[in-house]
Amino acid sequence: QVQLVESGGGLVQAGGSLRLSCAASGNIFSIDTMGWYRQAPGKQRELVATITSGGTTNYADSVKGRFTISRDNAKNTVHLQMNSLEPEDTAVYYCHAVISALSAPTRDYWGQGTQVTVSS
Repeated sequence: QVQLVESGGGLVQAGGSLRLSCAASGNIFSIDTMGWYRQAPGKQRELVATITSGGTTNYADSVKGRFTISRDNAKNTVHLQMNSLEPEDTAVYYCHAVISALSAPTRDYWGQGTQVTVSS
């Protein structure tokens, strides 16, 4: 059973920083792309940032220059360093990964979500 567990959300003032972490565990054979998505109230879930197993990154225009995604392949973890946070960044943040499990075909996995609230 593969699962993604996020940590690091919370309440912060505008201009502040938070670091989100996500750990994948279970019968994992390999992990391809990992990333973070977010969903604000009344809005669709949107991509924040992704990183391939080789380290290639991709960011939403709204977070470029403020957020940094990184991963540790040996520990099956992905992190999102969020700086210069804005009230518009308030959302539930979801970890995502494309994982090949030992007993299941390659598919998408999602974490349970962690709330990030930025006050003005």
